[in-house]
Amino acid sequence: MGGFVVIKVDADGVVEFTQALVRIPSTNDPARGRDERPAAELVAAKMREWGWEPVVYEAAPGRPNVVAVVEGGGGDGPTLMFEGHTDVVTEGDLSTWTVDPFGGEIRDGRLWGRGSADMKSGLAATLYATRALQLAGPFPGRIKVCALADEEGLMLGAHHFVSEGLAADVDGAIVAEPEAGEICAVAKGALRLRADLTGKMAHGAMPQHGRNPIQAVGELLAGLRALQDELQTLHPAHEHLGEVYVTPTVLRAGSEEQVNVIPAVASVFIDVRTIPGVDHQVVAERVAALAGRDGITAEVVTLVDRPPVDVPVSDPVVAALAAAHRTVTGREPVYGGVPGSTDGTVLTHWGGIPSVVYGPGGKWIAHQSDEFVEVAEIVRCTEVFAEAARRFLTGDH
Repeated sequence: MGGFVVIKVDADGVVEFTQALVRIPSTNDPARGRDERPAAELVAAKMREWGWEPVVYEAAPGRPNVVAVVEGGGGDGPTLMFEGHTDVVTEGDLSTWTVDPFGGEIRDGRLWGRGSADMKSGLAATLYATRALQLAGPFPGRIKVCALADEEGLMLGAHHFVSEGLAADVDGAIVAEPEAGEICAVAKGALRLRADLTGKMAHGAMPQHGRNPIQAVGELLAGLRALQDELQTLHPAHEHLGEVYVTPTVLRAGSEEQVNVIPAVASVFIDVRTIPGVDHQVVAERVAALAGRDGITAEVVTLVDRPPVDVPVSDPVVAALAAAHRTVTGREPVYGGVPGSTDGTVLTHWGGIPSVVYGPGGKWIAHQSDEFVEVAEIVRCTEVFAEAARRFLTGDH
């Protein structure tokens, strides 16, 4: 079923809808009265405008997921999921911005603002791509268009989506995160640990009566560096994801007000970034073995466990996206990797859905001041998404 022409998309509409989304400060910030709900309501309203029937699920109080199923009307076929998230990170210090972070301004061919790249343009592109394919239809199967909450935090939205059984009928997912045109079927894993070292409190003048957990912290830090070296030797750098890293990020012990007191407890927070082949449970056990010694007891708590994603490029959802990229852009696809984790991590490992990440915006622009996305890239990605959906659902990949 080759020889397709590029599906006509509403270029002005997808850009204007991105602007409308960016103008909603959908950070998770209850103290300032902010959450994803207004952005989710805007998404649901657009879906209803097109005759879709979105269902809103509360992933957590004030944190809605919006899901609409668009039937192709062309007979039985697979189910494709388009996924984006409605939350954005904080704008931070306004003095570091040269534009209004929630203005949605278009200047110099770029749409500026917090979330413009990460990932309201991608979310908008998934909606408008689905609508374009629907208008060009019929097509076999169906598309499940999902705007989920809390990707920037604990990924409550994606976990709720899976726990509600909504992933069970999905055959492939395209996650519209900004990847600068790269097709990313692999993503680094994230394992975050807290090691609590417990000794015995004592007066600084009489350390012989205590057991100082801070001294054990020093040994643990040296051990973590050695563990990283060992893991990098056992698991050579991945083509798209690079090295395994074991990074202590937070140290917590004692009090500035009582520098004459040896604390009873010291904690080390560790951010481990992994590549395919690294067993997270083994890493956690190795950290626990390093932590306790010389009368200091240790407990290692897993705070976050997101395994790496490794979907073959031959998988239908990846192949369809690659073919669509080639058709729309006229260029061969470039494959890359996601340096962090996305909702796709949850969808793949807990939902059993092959996922691939691709979307408008620079790979490294997310979370920075003066965030932007190229307007032309929003439209191009919308065209790629529409073509990818058609190829995936018709089997032309």
